[in-house]
Amino acid sequence: MARDTAPATRRERAAQAVASLRAGPLGRLLPRLAALNLVEGAMRLAAQAFLAALPLLMTVGAFAPPGLKHLLADSLSSVLGVRGETLDEVRHTYTAGGSTRQSVGALGAFLTLASATAFSRALQAVCERCWHLPRAPMRAVAWRWLIWLVVWLAFMFVQAPLRRGFGIGPATGLALSLMGSVLLWWWSQHLLLSGRISWSSLLPGAVLAGVGTITLSWAGHLLLSNAMQRSLDEFGPLGPVFTLLSWLISVFLVAISGMALGEAVATSAWYRHTAAFHARAEAEG
Repeated sequence: MARDTAPATRRERAAQAVASLRAGPLGRLLPRLAALNLVEGAMRLAAQAFLAALPLLMTVGAFAPPGLKHLLADSLSSVLGVRGETLDEVRHTYTAGGSTRQSVGALGAFLTLASATAFSRALQAVCERCWHLPRAPMRAVAWRWLIWLVVWLAFMFVQAPLRRGFGIGPATGLALSLMGSVLLWWWSQHLLLSGRISWSSLLPGAVLAGVGTITLSWAGHLLLSNAMQRSLDEFGPLGPVFTLLSWLISVFLVAISGMALGEAVATSAWYRHTAAFHARAEAEG
């Protein structure tokens, strides 16, 4: 009898452990993350960033004055951590813009900007899936796609001085990068979701996405430069393309995971209780 009851007891304990795990926060979170198709969303965003957003950066670099061209090249090299021959290719792309300007033209620049909205549209779809919201009407969000692209471009332009702390030091640069990234993700969610979610509810996702992407970016600054240079030596000009795509997928995977986890935090009972407590305190104060 003792031999028969011991395995049964172990099975019962295991069943209870599994049941408690499923009923706990982790058990409720994992199905929600699986339903979002995180990897598929990250690959879609990476593809749109590479096919739509990067050509927009090249077009802006072609029409920008020389000072902004060098600033953009320095910012991209700072974000990607490129150096050597790869850095020379980046600088050449953004400083030799005369022929590019003539070949693109004003109409081409406008079409590039219009096609780049595919990137902001894809990001909007991801934000709506994270918050389980229906698609917003196009007339209500079309202008938001353009506004987001303009702010994103401005944010990209200042990456080099921002990461250097505007001359103060790398520690200040890291703090400013974290703050800027969190603010960008916070505002991006609010803009692309058309204000359907409160600012306080969007904050956890912004913090997780911002801190995660900046941490990955600073780690990639140490690793990505060697990987891109090695891929350039081994596979030629196409080598850095595949390395860059892999890095973009990783960045957006971290960002989407952060926003999805932020939604879970914001909808939890303790966070809503805390937010309501602070709201009452501010109202009384």
